[in-house]
Amino acid sequence: MGVSGPSIAQQCLNLRLLDELRIDLVPALLGEGVRYFGAMTADAELEQVEVVVEQRVTHLRYRVHYR
Repeated sequence: MGVSGPSIAQQCLNLRLLDELRIDLVPALLGEGVRYFGAMTADAELEQVEVVVEQRVTHLRYRVHYR
């Protein structure tokens, strides 16, 4: 099993290394998948900064606030 984008983001969030998170959502069936915030242990809040909806993709941008 390879390293996924959500896995890297979770590790960076847990180490408090991110101040912003950008997610591009594309509807595709790729198998099991990974829950994006499933393994998050950091006490953080995400502030939605931007949402751009296009025909086949939704771009999300969040500011990360650690407590």
